[in-house]
Amino acid sequence: MIDVEQLRSEFPILSTEVNGHPLVYFDNAATNQKPKVVTDALTEYYDGYNSNVHRGAHALADKATQEFERTRELIKDFINSPKTEQVIFTKGTTEGINLVANTFGRANITEGDEIIVSTMEHHSNIVPWQMIAQEKGAVVRPIPITDEGEIIFEEFEKMLSDKVKIVSVVHASNALGTINPIEKIIEKAHEVGAKVLVDGAQSAAHLPIDVQQLNCDFFVTSAHKMFGPTGMGFLYGKEDILNDMPPFLGGGEMIKEVSFDGTTFNTLPYKFEAGTPNIADTVAFAKALEFINKYGKENIAAHEIALLEYATEKLTSEIPSAKIIGQAKNKVSVLSFVIENIHNYDIGMMLDARGIAVRTGHHCTQPLMARYNLEGTVRASFSVYNTFEEVDKFIEALKRIVKMFG
Repeated sequence: MIDVEQLRSEFPILSTEVNGHPLVYFDNAATNQKPKVVTDALTEYYDGYNSNVHRGAHALADKATQEFERTRELIKDFINSPKTEQVIFTKGTTEGINLVANTFGRANITEGDEIIVSTMEHHSNIVPWQMIAQEKGAVVRPIPITDEGEIIFEEFEKMLSDKVKIVSVVHASNALGTINPIEKIIEKAHEVGAKVLVDGAQSAAHLPIDVQQLNCDFFVTSAHKMFGPTGMGFLYGKEDILNDMPPFLGGGEMIKEVSFDGTTFNTLPYKFEAGTPNIADTVAFAKALEFINKYGKENIAAHEIALLEYATEKLTSEIPSAKIIGQAKNKVSVLSFVIENIHNYDIGMMLDARGIAVRTGHHCTQPLMARYNLEGTVRASFSVYNTFEEVDKFIEALKRIVKMFG
């Protein structure tokens, strides 16, 4: 069991006040807070061994390279990738999906082909595929969902054919919390020869990730949703597929030889890492992974789910005018809801006045909001450093808001 008070002491921001109230941070699905070991690592890099990586013939470059590549080793173990070469550093989930769409997609998708996503996708897993589909004359098809926010698997199976070149689905929904049956989706997609990309932005810090067991072709996520820095993430891919894919960006690092007669490209993973990388944030991400490993992902998830169940029970029993959006059987710690006759933005602003941070609006899932005929929701998302007392404050604040509008 995690000592939450001790764990909270590792996050300086949690002892601050907002609008005269102790901060209650329930916007973790957007980005979670950073333990001091992560922010210290940024300072240590810039103050202690700031240098470019890989080609410098001096001690600082060697140190920077060792720490930079150490993060790749930690990610390999974190997701059980067969090789470090299959871990590509990116700016985050969005760039990872764009990389696959612009390389694998451009090389393999042709006119009349189909790309399957789900209705609950983040815009970052819709728009890149729409762009490549428009260029190639292909079609993007969404898997329908139930009112509870679960994929209708029978409909997904009906959509599968040899026209489908890739299925790109979210592991856990940022707007609903739904955990999708990703293993079954991958198995069925492979039966028709389609590749599968898993958007792990909301799952990597909360669910076990074993890319070999999943048998996914691609897995993408962002460091800043895993207690790490913003502007950093990674793409995992199967080695043979990555080797066959053309480069994403051109420049330094991704080349083997360059002449005016032509260019040959570097081996994995550097073929996809053009230019000077985000060294400091990559180095600091190692500390975030160590933080998760120290407390254990199972322990972290258990506390977060206990918070979700507690908040769900209190919301439904104490605020009858609230309606939860997304009631799947399997969820990560996301509580999305609306309250009758009160705009989600007003709720968010009034909670903020009491130091409580939540997200409001469409959560970059406008097609999903259209499915529910909603403009947006209020979303409270819990992390391991949140407490039951904070949930009580949240519910009491909501009751005040309802009374005020009543």
